[in-house]
Order: sequence, then structure tokens, then C-alpha cells
Amino acid sequence: MDPLGARSQFVDTQTLPTWQQQLGDDGKETLQDQNNGLLNQQAFPSPFPFRPDINRKIILFTGDVALLNCTAITNTSNESLNDKNPVSDSIHQLAGPELRDELPKLKGCRTGEAKLTKGFNLAARFIVHTVGPKYKAKYRTAAESSLYSCYRNILQLAIEQSMSSVGFCVVSTTKRGYPLEDATHIAFRTVRRFLENHGNSIEAVVFAVSDTEEPVYKKLLPLYYPRSEEEEKACLPLIPADIGNSEGEPVVPERQIRIAEKPGTLEDDSEEESLESDLGQVGNHAFARMEGDVDKQRKLILQGQMSDAAVQKQHQRNYNRWLCRARAEDLSDIAALKALYQTGVDMCGRTVMVVVGRNIPVTLIDVEKALLYFIHVMDHITVKEYVMVYFHTLTGEHNHLNSDFLKNLYDIVDAKFKKNLKAFYFVHPTFRSKVSTWFFTTFSVSGMKDKVRYLDNLPQLFTWIKPEQIDIPPFVLDYDARVNGPYHPSQSSNL
Repeated sequence: MDPLGARSQFVDTQTLPTWQQQLGDDGKETLQDQNNGLLNQQAFPSPFPFRPDINRKIILFTGDVALLNCTAITNTSNESLNDKNPVSDSIHQLAGPELRDELPKLKGCRTGEAKLTKGFNLAARFIVHTVGPKYKAKYRTAAESSLYSCYRNILQLAIEQSMSSVGFCVVSTTKRGYPLEDATHIAFRTVRRFLENHGNSIEAVVFAVSDTEEPVYKKLLPLYYPRSEEEEKACLPLIPADIGNSEGEPVVPERQIRIAEKPGTLEDDSEEESLESDLGQVGNHAFARMEGDVDKQRKLILQGQMSDAAVQKQHQRNYNRWLCRARAEDLSDIAALKALYQTGVDMCGRTVMVVVGRNIPVTLIDVEKALLYFIHVMDHITVKEYVMVYFHTLTGEHNHLNSDFLKNLYDIVDAKFKKNLKAFYFVHPTFRSKVSTWFFTTFSVSGMKDKVRYLDNLPQLFTWIKPEQIDIPPFVLDYDARVNGPYHPSQSSNL
């Protein structure tokens, strides 16, 4: 498919090693770096399982995307398609003046769109032009959706034009301010989901990166394209909580539309009081219901004169505001602590969430961001029954959240958090922590005391959750083995 007389500087993608072929020594280093002692544990199945057939289509190329002889390469530009950046400059230089003459005929390109031109003097037959979003933390959700659209629309064009290979540059340019690592997560998961669902006709996807971008791509590729079952397990704890829907598209619950059987009718007996059901009710807002002044309602709440239903609605609105903030803010610094994560299921099939006390540096973090992160991660988990495991192992004073923060958290979260929490396993408690927890659950919050179970060792935990269904930090395993002796599978069955 290459044009006759293509210069030797062009790169034949068939000579490049696939991602699966790069497992070798590089893969071993990746496992060691990302494993951090978790490899010996049997992890909960990854949302991005080992797929050698997909890995053989993925190529990581450090070099100029304009040199690739793919069916099409991508050009990242601005809305007028005249952006000056290293990728565009190289493509224009090699494609020749015909490309510059062709671009005005496209009449611009909106953010997230993809438009096609010939490759002219390039080895690639086509150039797909796209415009990445300008990134602002305040509008993070909108930027994520737009960047997803860039990659998705490029791949959709590839299918429509029967392209066998696509060369991707890094779509978000430095001038647009999109954090490279965040952008890479979206790129990888979007391409992965597209290849899973629609990519039978695509033979190769090449990610062309610069020397400065290569380390980030190499670090994140194993999360979405593990090259072995061992790498899949090792990378599972590093996968972000938000992985989008089945197509990789960012999910924004408040924008989802739910068609009710009787629009405008509240379902009081609904079992799942979620954000979607609240915002999906047609006409279910203050003006449509001709509600009174909101400030007056709050005053009535303080005076204890509002009905339970009105109080619940006010609480739901307050929670929704916190949830919108959580989805809009950059919480990557809190996520990096790995203090809260989802693992497998318990004996009853309920989702298990883990909290690692030692990983919470209370004196060093923004506790409000920690609250937002908790809401962000837990909101979609709590629509169904779940349990929590708290490892108090080797915590110090600087790891202990004060009761005021916990009470505030309990007051803010939605009713589903409390209703669907079926057990709270407190592992390796101290006498002091037991006393503090008893006072807190007795006098500060209602309905929690009966759900707390104190577990002095891991075999007790394994009577409720199978070992292969929970990722336990290595220091917890070491501590338990040192204090309680090595764990033998027969122990849990005899308890």
C-alpha cells in the first residue's frame, strides 16, 4: 500500500516488534517494578485481561509518526488545522505543499472530531486530523470525554475506510495542557475496548512517542495490555478506579437519562437510590415541583420542622454536589496513596473494598480531597451490597483519621452507602482502637456498631473472604505471619 518511490527513511511497521514480543527482559523489569510484592497473591480478575491476540496488534514506536507506513497516521492540531507543533510540522514537511492546500477544504475541525485527507508524499495513504481538548482541572470530565472522542472517532474512521493499520501520535499537545499520564490512560483504554468490540479488521495499532513520552507509555501499557497472566495480576492494583464503560468512554452519571414508567412520579419503594434515579426523574427539580425557598427549607431543617422526606431530598442534593465536585477534581495524588481500592468478593458474592490505614498520612494530605476521593471511588460500588476491610496493621498516630472527619463523612454520604454496607472487618485492632471505635459507633453514628467485626489475624478474615479474593499488602502478610505464625489453609476451615 506504500506509494512508489517512498524514501528509505520511512519505517515499515511490519519490521517493528509487537508489544507481546517485547515481554523479554523488559517485561521482567516491569513486573518487578509494578509488583511490589503483590505477585504472589491471587488477584481479582482484571478488567483488562491477558489477550495475546490484541497484544500482537499493539506496537510502541519511539520516533516520528510521520515516518510510519501505516494505512493512516494521526495529526494532532487545533480547530483551524493550522497548529504549529512538532508532530504537525513533521507531517507537513514530509507530506508536501498539497496537504496545506487540502486542509482549507475541511473547513476546520471541532474538538473531539476526526477528519480525513490523503497522505500525499507520506508512506501512509491517509492522514486523520483531530483536535484534542484544552485541559483545565475544573472541567476535567469534559476534557476526558473529548479526548475519548478523538481516539474513538479515529478508530471509527479506520473501520469505515477499511484501514488495516493506524499510527497514533500523542493526541494532546503540550500547548493544550493535558497531563500526559492522564491522557495516556484514556488513549490505552479506548483503543483496548475498541479492539475488543470492533477491531477484527484492524491488524496493527502503532503508538508513536518521543523519548520523553516513552517512559510513561511503557509504564502504563502493561495495565491495559498485560503480556502474561503474571503481569495481569501484578498490574491489577495499579488500574485506576475509573475505567469508563464497556467502550472506554468516561461515565458521567448525572448526564445519563433514565426514562421512568410514569415521568414525574417518585418511586418511594425503589431499592437503589442512586444519582441516576434522582436526576433521571422528569420534572423532578425545585422549580418544576414549585418548591419553596431553599434557604427557608434549610432553616426548617435546623429547627426540626421539615418532614423526613424533605430532609432526605435536601441530603440527596447536598451529596450530589459533593459527587459532582469529586468527578471534576484531580484526585490523582490521593489515588497514588493506594489507601482505598476494590478487590474481589466475599463468600456471599458481595464486593470487597479495602482500606489500608498505614497508607493514610493524615498530617500530610488534604482531608477534603480524601473525602472527595472516597465518594468518587465508592459511589458506583455502593449501589449494591458490599463489605469493607480495614487493615489497622502497624498504623501510627499520623495515620488516624479523627472522629470529626469520620462523622462528617458519615453525614455527607448517600443513604446507599449505609444501607448496602453489610460488614466492616477491622483487622489487627489495638485495645485503644477498639475503645475509640466503640464510642464512635455508639454515640456518633447509628446502625454501624453491629456491622463491625474485630479480627486479630488473617485466618479469621479468611472465614468471610477467600484468600484469593483479596489483595493484602505485603507488610500486613509479614506482620501476621510474624505475630500469629504462618497461615495454613486448614486454619480458616477449622475456625
